[in-house]
Amino acid sequence: MIDLSIIIVNTNERHVLVPCLRSVLGETRDISYEIIVVDNASTDGTSEMLAVDFPSVRVIRNSSNLGFAASNNRGIQIAQGNFVLLLNPDTEVLDGGLQKTVAFMAAHPKAGVVGCKLFYADGKVQHSVRSFPTPWNVFCEASFLYLVFPKSRLFGKYHMTWFDYSTTEEVDWVSGAYFMIRREVIDRLGGLDERFFLYSEELEYCYRTWQLGYSVMFYPGAQIVHHWGGPRTKNKRLIFWGHHSQVLFIRKHFHGLRLYSMLALKYVEVAIRVPVYAVAGLLTMNGRYFLKTNAYFLTFWKLLLNRKDW
Repeated sequence: MIDLSIIIVNTNERHVLVPCLRSVLGETRDISYEIIVVDNASTDGTSEMLAVDFPSVRVIRNSSNLGFAASNNRGIQIAQGNFVLLLNPDTEVLDGGLQKTVAFMAAHPKAGVVGCKLFYADGKVQHSVRSFPTPWNVFCEASFLYLVFPKSRLFGKYHMTWFDYSTTEEVDWVSGAYFMIRREVIDRLGGLDERFFLYSEELEYCYRTWQLGYSVMFYPGAQIVHHWGGPRTKNKRLIFWGHHSQVLFIRKHFHGLRLYSMLALKYVEVAIRVPVYAVAGLLTMNGRYFLKTNAYFLTFWKLLLNRKDW
C-alpha cells in the first residue's frame, strides 16, 4: 500500500482544480501518494485538461452529479493509501501539509480523522471545527444567541467561535474541505453516508468515528488555503442542503425526547428566519441580500413542511 490517497471531487470547478493539483504536486514529498479526481459530469473541459496537464491523476467520471458523499465513496473504493484525504478542489496546500498530517496520524494511532488549519485567500483563519448538535446547540442556533454572544463557551458551543486554532486538540468534528481518514477506520465504518448529498456528511462520519473508539483531531501544523466565499454567499443550494442534512443527521442519530425536541427546534429555526430576514431586508443597507435570503428560507420552510422521508 502507498502512504496517502488524495480524493478530490470536482463539479465544473476546473478554474480552482488546476491550482489545487499544482499545490499538491508541488508541496507533497517524502511520502508515496496517488491523486484521484472524481468528476461529476463536468462540462467545462475538466476531463481534457486532466488528460493533458495531469496524466498521472486517476480519474473517475460520473455520468451525473452524485453528491459529495457518494462521489467521495467512488474514490475511496479504489484508493490504495494507508490514509485517505478528502480534499476540496477549491483549496491549495501550503508548506508540505500533506506529509505533515500523515506523520501526525502515524504518531497518534487513535486519531481516526484529522483536519488542518484553513485560511481564507486574504490570510484570515477560517473556522473549521464544530461541536456535535445537541438540543442546547440547536436552540442557540435557532435563537441567534450564538451571534449575540459569539465568544461565549455557553452560547457559541456549536460553532466553537472561541476555539484556539494554534493548538492541537481533540474536537467533535472538522471541516470536510481537508479530511484525512485512517485506513482502519474506513475498513470498519465504510465510506460516507450517501444519503447526505451535500453538507454534514463529515459531521456524521466524525460522529461514527468517535462511537468506534477513535478520536477526531485538529492539527494546525498542516495548513491550506480554502477559497470559500463564506456565509455571505448564502444561496438556495447552501440553505436547502445545509438544513436538510442537519435534519437527516438528527433523525439518524437521536431518539425519543431528544429527537423530537431537536426537530422542533430546527423547524422553529427556519420559521424564525423568514420574518427576521424580511425585516432586515427592509431596514438595512444590505436589503437585497437579506430579501433574497428571506425568499430562500421561505421556500425551504415550505419544503420542510411537505417532506416526510427525513
